[in-house]
Amino acid sequence: MTEFIQIYTTTENKDDARMIAQRVVGKRLAACAQVVGPIFSTYWWEGAIEEAEEWLCIIKSRKDLFDKLEEAILGIHPYDVPEIIAVSIITGSQKYLQWLNKEVGTNQ
Repeated sequence: MTEFIQIYTTTENKDDARMIAQRVVGKRLAACAQVVGPIFSTYWWEGAIEEAEEWLCIIKSRKDLFDKLEEAILGIHPYDVPEIIAVSIITGSQKYLQWLNKEVGTNQ
């Protein structure tokens, strides 16, 4: 059975998030990606609490493509330590998941 995932990564501006979305979809590593923002983030960085306005990129793909997705994101992401996390899609509309499966991995 195919396992589907959503990958989350944040960037400091909308252009970087859009560039990541276009890269992973263009390489057929993802069926789609949404850019959401701005969002407000609070996090630890180098021993201090930081706050920043960021943009969230939500990427839909398959679990077997995670390593290639991570490599593609790291290749263009401006952060030293970018958030790149994946969560399993437990279930979803069968038509949507069929579409997702059809659109990824076909032209790498």
